[in-house]
Amino acid sequence: MLKEFKNFIMTGNVIDLAVAVILAGAVGMVVNGFVSDIMMPFIGHFAGGLDFADMKIVLDEAIIAADGTVTKPENAVMYGKWVNSIINLITVGFVLFMIVKAYNKTKKPVVKAPEAPKGPSDNQLLMDIRDLLKKQ
Repeated sequence: MLKEFKNFIMTGNVIDLAVAVILAGAVGMVVNGFVSDIMMPFIGHFAGGLDFADMKIVLDEAIIAADGTVTKPENAVMYGKWVNSIINLITVGFVLFMIVKAYNKTKKPVVKAPEAPKGPSDNQLLMDIRDLLKKQ
């Protein structure tokens, strides 16, 4: 059983999958860092210094006691975080598109072999045989 497990783990597919998962995590961190640390400050700057994460619609104000403790927390729709998520999705999609496009340029084009010329169909061959037999 141990030998079978060793053979299973050492197959190329398992190792390829492990490498792919590790690389996907690393690429995900790079792309998320690009979006949150580079793109979002630019977008906030061009939106008038606005931080989308702070945008909300307050449904119920927070109730604060005289001693400063919150007795009832604020109830708000945090739509700014959703806007951030949409911007992240669009930016991540664009970055991945550019990565795949650059990768596809490095691949050699696949040249298809020319198709063999088509011969006569079965029906045409049968009709030719019939015509030859009629002549005899």
